[in-house]
Amino acid sequence: MRYAILSDIHANLEAFTAVLNDLSKRGIDSIWCLGDIVDYGPDPCGCLYLLRRQKYVAVPGNHDLAAIGVIDTADFVPDAVESNRWTREQLQASHIEFLSSLPSVIEEEDFTLVHASPRDPIWEYLNSADRARENLPYFKSPFCLFGHTHRPVIFRCLKNGSCVTADFSEEADFSLEGGRLFLNPGSVGQPRDGDPRASYAVYDSETKTIRLCRVPYDVAATQSKMLKNKLPPGLILRLSYGL
Repeated sequence: MRYAILSDIHANLEAFTAVLNDLSKRGIDSIWCLGDIVDYGPDPCGCLYLLRRQKYVAVPGNHDLAAIGVIDTADFVPDAVESNRWTREQLQASHIEFLSSLPSVIEEEDFTLVHASPRDPIWEYLNSADRARENLPYFKSPFCLFGHTHRPVIFRCLKNGSCVTADFSEEADFSLEGGRLFLNPGSVGQPRDGDPRASYAVYDSETKTIRLCRVPYDVAATQSKMLKNKLPPGLILRLSYGL
């Protein structure tokens, strides 16, 4: 079986469509979605529609829950507050019901799926090997998949209890052998690692490997729609640079 690991689509329909087209060439059996399907981008309803047409499992992200009023935006930066307010106005009752139904933690095969971290599935930024080590007691499976930071990364945890940042790139398959690990596939709709291409990962259960995948998409088309809908200029500009 081959699984696509997606996170942080952020209502970017052009990026999500490009990823789905890429998946069709790779023989993917199912999608594991790590949250933040909506907000920031101009097509929250379109992205929800496309996801629900796939074979998938999904957890919610902080922006998903804020958009349906489950959590507030007190800790959001001003651009995020503005875009979240706009997103709320676009969602219909069926979208709200769907996002409300998503569990914050899912276990699939040898993986625990969360948006942020096992310790705090919605908010914590798991952005260092030390923080990964602190999260080890909070899940039981060998591997944890997370998003939220918009940056692809793998933290491998060793038998001595320490965790290290491992090499994770498009250049080679990454073997899951050798201990517990945390994996972030990066962001489909708003990458922040200096590469504007959509980012996701593919897990092959037969070879026990994961590969990082990058897909170009029509950034200008997304930006044009964001401009038309008067979304924050900072959110529009950053898509050009993957920041």
